[in-house]
Amino acid sequence: MDMIPLSLPHFAGNEWKYVKDCLDTGWVSSAGAYVTQFEQMVADFAGVKYGIACVNGTSGLHLTMHMHDVKLGDRLLVPNITFIASANAASYTYADPIFVDVDPETWQMDLDLLESFLENDCENRDGLTYEKGTDHPIKAIMPVHVLGNMCNMPRMVEICDKYNILIIEDASESLGSYYNGKHSGGFGKMSVFSFNGNKIITTGGGGVIVTDDEAIAKRCKHLTTQAKADPNTYYHDEIGFNYRLVNILAAVGVAQMEQLPDFILKKKAMDAYYREHLNGVGDIRFQKVEKEVDPNCWLFTFSSEKQADILKKLQAEKVIARPFWMPMNQLPMFTQKQYVSKNDHSRKVHAESLSIPSSVNLEEAQMAEVVRIVRSCF
Repeated sequence: MDMIPLSLPHFAGNEWKYVKDCLDTGWVSSAGAYVTQFEQMVADFAGVKYGIACVNGTSGLHLTMHMHDVKLGDRLLVPNITFIASANAASYTYADPIFVDVDPETWQMDLDLLESFLENDCENRDGLTYEKGTDHPIKAIMPVHVLGNMCNMPRMVEICDKYNILIIEDASESLGSYYNGKHSGGFGKMSVFSFNGNKIITTGGGGVIVTDDEAIAKRCKHLTTQAKADPNTYYHDEIGFNYRLVNILAAVGVAQMEQLPDFILKKKAMDAYYREHLNGVGDIRFQKVEKEVDPNCWLFTFSSEKQADILKKLQAEKVIARPFWMPMNQLPMFTQKQYVSKNDHSRKVHAESLSIPSSVNLEEAQMAEVVRIVRSCF
């Protein structure tokens, strides 16, 4: 059997047609109808009013920090298990991330730990929450919907309302995920989806920031286009960013969004297949999904103490698999940052978890081959 990749994009709709339209008309850069259409399609799907397209999810996260005046000395709460873009977004503004350990079963931010930290290690002054004995306000929290799963977002909203902490959702992996029927991205003041090549839909790169606040949406769009207030005189009224998504990539995104409901169904079928055929095999454990969560099943990941052996065996048989992201507190640039934890679940989750092939067009024969190799390790 040929190599089985981890998570490839799937182009089976109008991608060629829409890209050709961009080339035929010359609308390939940051202006064009597909950008606006893509923004609105993502916002509508997520049940949020406004969408602002940007070059990638990371730039979107950075812009949300900038928009809310997160700056030197400020603190941003981030789960310790995440792709590094979440922590980098704080660093770009010279703020300091505070890493919060994850729930050992769902792999999402541990809300009990979060609440305990805010109650016992922080204090309220002038309507803001500060680390005790410091002048460093906790400006924002960035929940990351890891693998398309979600923590108890209504509880997070309640906690953050109590402590006056802004919620910015890193919804990069969770397009198509819901908590009690409410789509990810709809809980924060601003939220960001990513469309990197391995996501459930892709534009090659790209991201979309969503918000229900019209004023925020207008300023956000303004800032992505270098804050150009008058295109004729090149008058810019503040420091902006060259973060606007280009039309030719948005055209791909529009075609992908048209197929998203079908993609989600295929991801769910894949997830069900792996869970059925790997259930009870050795010490394999699956990511727990609470009953309130309807995930998009983006990238199938499981845990086993034999992680290293399984990865080696899969690699030897030309199956691409990956370990989980290294916990943020273990990376050299973040080792001195604060880590809120009691049992360091992040270390164990990282040491034992691995992601296996999850492409939208993955065939049953390929899934069966992956299962055969994994089972052989036990």
